[in-house]
Amino acid sequence: MRILVAEDDPSIAAPVVAALGEAGFAVDHAADGADVEFRGQTEAYDLAVLDLGLPGMDGLSVLRRWREAGIGFPVIVLTARSRWHDKLAGFDAGADDFLTKPFLLDELIVRVRALIRRSAGHAQPQLRCGPLYLDANAGRFSLDGAPLALTAQEFRILAYLMHHAGRLVTRAELGEHVYEGGFDPDSNVLDVLISRIRRKLGLPLIETVRGQGFRLADPA
Repeated sequence: MRILVAEDDPSIAAPVVAALGEAGFAVDHAADGADVEFRGQTEAYDLAVLDLGLPGMDGLSVLRRWREAGIGFPVIVLTARSRWHDKLAGFDAGADDFLTKPFLLDELIVRVRALIRRSAGHAQPQLRCGPLYLDANAGRFSLDGAPLALTAQEFRILAYLMHHAGRLVTRAELGEHVYEGGFDPDSNVLDVLISRIRRKLGLPLIETVRGQGFRLADPA
C-alpha cells in the first residue's frame, strides 16, 4: 500500500514517514502544496495524509482539486485547528478523517489501516483467503494459524493482493502501489518477490495471468 504524506514541518513529517514505513507502507513525502496536488493527480496512492497549512497551496484547496478531478483515495487531514467549522470545511472538501495536532503515531497508523481496508470494501479488520489470514489492524499475516515471516516488500505485495483478493491485479498497478517513487514495469523484481512469497506460502494461492498480472485466490 502506497501513501502520500503531505507535511511541510520536518519535525512532524519525519516521524510520520518513518512510522508508516515501519508499519509496512510504501511512503512518498512532499512539502509544497502545488507538488502535493500534482502527485495526487498523477501517482497511484491508496491514501494521503494531508496537512492543511501547506505552503504554495493550502491543504483544503489541494483536496478540493483532487475531488473535483474524480480522485477518490482516502484522505486523513492533519490540522492544528480543533474548531468544528474547520473540520466541517474539510469534510465538505472531501476529507475522510481528521487528526488534530499533536497526535499519537499509533493512532494515525490505526486510522490509515482502517481507511485503506474500508476503501477496498472490507468491513472487518480480519481478511482471509483460504488458510491465509491478515490482521489488518496489527499488520500481521498468518498461515494455518502460524505467523508468516515476510520482508517489507513481500508484505506490501501480499497485503495489496489480499485487499483485492479474487481480482486480477496488473503488474503496473501492483508496482505503483507497493513502491515509493517510480516503478519500472519491465523489471523482473516483482516476479522474484512473487516467487519468494509463493515459496513461503507453500500453496498455489497466487495465480499468474500471463501477460497481465496476478490474482490471489483460494484454489479450493
